[in-house]
Amino acid sequence: MTPTAAFRFDNSYARELPGCYAAGRPAPAPEPRLLFLNRTLAQALGLDDDALDGPAGAALFAGNALPEGAQPIAQAYAGHQFGGFSPQLGDGRALLIGEVIDRQGQRHDIAFKGSGRTAYSRGGDGKAAVGPMLREVLIGEAMHALGIPTTRALAVAATGEQVWRERALPGAVLTRVASSHLRVGTFQYFAARDDTERLQRLLDYAIARHDPALADAPQPALALLQAVAGRQARLVAQWMNVGFIHGVMNTDNMTISGETIDYGPCAFMEAYDPETVFSSIDHQGRYAYGNQPRIAQWNLARLAEALLPLILPQDHADDEAAVERAVADATAVIESYPRLFDTALRAGQRAKLGLRALPVVTGEDPAATLADDWLALLHRHQVDHTLGWRHLADAAAGDETPVRALFSDPAALQPWLVRWRALCAADDTAITSGGGASSTPATPAAGEQASPAHARAEAMRAVNPWIIPRNHRVEEALAAASEHGDLGPFERLLAALRQPWTTDPALARYAEPAPRELTERYRTFCGT
Repeated sequence: MTPTAAFRFDNSYARELPGCYAAGRPAPAPEPRLLFLNRTLAQALGLDDDALDGPAGAALFAGNALPEGAQPIAQAYAGHQFGGFSPQLGDGRALLIGEVIDRQGQRHDIAFKGSGRTAYSRGGDGKAAVGPMLREVLIGEAMHALGIPTTRALAVAATGEQVWRERALPGAVLTRVASSHLRVGTFQYFAARDDTERLQRLLDYAIARHDPALADAPQPALALLQAVAGRQARLVAQWMNVGFIHGVMNTDNMTISGETIDYGPCAFMEAYDPETVFSSIDHQGRYAYGNQPRIAQWNLARLAEALLPLILPQDHADDEAAVERAVADATAVIESYPRLFDTALRAGQRAKLGLRALPVVTGEDPAATLADDWLALLHRHQVDHTLGWRHLADAAAGDETPVRALFSDPAALQPWLVRWRALCAADDTAITSGGGASSTPATPAAGEQASPAHARAEAMRAVNPWIIPRNHRVEEALAAASEHGDLGPFERLLAALRQPWTTDPALARYAEPAPRELTERYRTFCGT
């Protein structure tokens, strides 16, 4: 099979949503070269990964040889960017090439990023550089390994030309895979134009693609809003529990599918601090780590506004009582978000603390208080977020030395440890009395019975990663690839990020925090 025949496209977006995009073509690349091919992902998509490798694959992924059945389009969308509304954004440097159905029958977008100007480029060059595209690979694959919904990179191809940012950089095209590229901003685009007909088509398409069970709901638009709110609550809770900072949570970067999208100015927090900001363009801290849940709710309110014409009963736009009911219904969904988020966050924190069956009594959740106090300790003592949680698993196994070593004053940790161990004992009692069981069973040695401590430690290690994309290691790998053409550091880091839970001494350098002085001045960039 040739690379151009490897994709069996079914382009529903282009077919069903005329007027929601502009046709486009990738710019030719003078010297395409394949830098990365995600063979595992290609196989999951039902593609022939061998056919996609080599010079022919490089030509395809650089945009020089489009796959059979491809229908390149730039999608239209609007968006609130740092709180200010832009009625027309759209894919300024991306093209949706087509959609494929994977081996499980799930539909996925295949899109280029950095393939040149489109109708929505707004004066930009539409290009991308090697470093930011390889960053998308590293962060996306790390998120996937952590079990967090995400878009993923199928390939990165160098173009053989230079792109200009602050200086000349080697160009590249990323091939991104997503459940869809539908965004809050997609709905905003048509709402801003009072184009209710296309807004309805978009709603019907989104429901058919992501929530087909909602098609017969009494109020499909309201039901979709609720579904998106639930997905985003779970997603952001997962971000918070691993210390991920998106960096640019504009409404055009919030998906309807609940996948993380756009790994531009993103990073993982090291020393725990809710005010942490790494984005070079977030001067006011709007998208700081601790603000992410609130911003997600704000974005959902913008989706509710866009959907309001469809939440209203037909032909009731001038009925004041009907408008008030529609606004009240939508507002109720938005106001439910904090509860949805808190439920997801607390479930994750209970697992991270090793509490598997401890009941909540009379509305009080001692695990939530314990988690809040733990994070306050990490903040006060500037402890690394990832290692703080990870070494708590060592303490569960009976070795408190690693976690105590993270604190400049280990004695400050003792009162909290006493409370935690008391809750762990109560949790063990709840398990043995039939109150529940570990969702992650321990694996004792042959002929041995797992102790509660062993079971707890193993369960905690399965949810508290040892390896995350440490900022200095990411920059080290990207600099080697971009400036010296050396992909070795990138490939080794990628291999480590794909096994975040395993304590492997050979990978210890990838678990080490950066020097504090580096982290304090670290900034990330969007690459446009």
